[in-house]
Amino acid sequence: MRNVYLLAAGLIAGLAVPVTTLPQPLIFEQKSNQLQLSTNESSQAVAGETVASSVETPSPDFSNQKLPISVESSVQSIYQPTRRFLSGSQLYYHRLAALKAGQIYTRLSEDELQSLSQSGKKSQLTYEDWKSLLAMEARAMVKGQGANRLNVLVGDSLSMWFPNEKLPSGKLWLNQGISGDTSSGILNRLSAFAATKPEVIYVMAGINDLRKGVNDQTILRNYRLILRRLRQNHPGSLILVQSILPTRLTSISNSRIRRINSQLALIARQEKASYLNLHDWFADFQGNLRSELTTDGLHLSKNGYEVWQVVLEQMESHFAIGKVGQESLGQATRSQQQQQQQ
Repeated sequence: MRNVYLLAAGLIAGLAVPVTTLPQPLIFEQKSNQLQLSTNESSQAVAGETVASSVETPSPDFSNQKLPISVESSVQSIYQPTRRFLSGSQLYYHRLAALKAGQIYTRLSEDELQSLSQSGKKSQLTYEDWKSLLAMEARAMVKGQGANRLNVLVGDSLSMWFPNEKLPSGKLWLNQGISGDTSSGILNRLSAFAATKPEVIYVMAGINDLRKGVNDQTILRNYRLILRRLRQNHPGSLILVQSILPTRLTSISNSRIRRINSQLALIARQEKASYLNLHDWFADFQGNLRSELTTDGLHLSKNGYEVWQVVLEQMESHFAIGKVGQESLGQATRSQQQQQQQ
């Protein structure tokens, strides 16, 4: 059903392609162990109950998980929503409730969630509250990941509101998005999940910088520093820069977004990271965010996240194929070495 929708939307936007060749913004080039990729918010930060960084939380219960297998696709992160949230506050307190219970989100009953999430609520949530929550979730993931594979989403509200049920299955996902965050804010909080061991780190930032009048040079410098910090903290992870999406806001120039994206692709290559051109999947003929993919000209609708989901599933499939190929090559090399020794 999702592919049918994408095909129809593609035709409307001028992307007249069959379902089997939906918009293909990715060209994969394997260079040593690094996968290279190239291509041909409404509110300020919100948050919840103040959580001191020293608070100890139980590690999530992964004991009954059998990841990665397809039948367990409904369990993809330490907080898997089964309901729609009306506000960032609701999202925050449900995530906090799951952490306090030391459980995967979907394993808590509705009554347990209501009881846990009603206690100690603040009338207004802050950026620091969200930073504390995300740091707690990262620490819980370190304790509970075990042998399970992990991906991390890093960004602003576009990442924060990514529906967990639409994230590719077979892995755990840690969402490190905060509404209203900028590239400098993200740079300053990378240490929160530095102890995790992700296979892939998806980064998206910049749209809030543009809304707040930050110049291009500052955005690009922050991105370069983000990639260097991530490479230092996670030398074995694939770091993937996702392009800034177009908007329908008159206050933000989409031509400027395209110029910045071209520079981000160059920076990613220079910093031994990878680049994913999401922009072309979301842009119409005029280069604006397709109207059917957004709720307000900036944030994504359900259909918008379904498009993003398709791209991530495509990426994860390529990563899996590449990993199998590397493992096969390693086995062949070891076999050859054993034969030579004999």
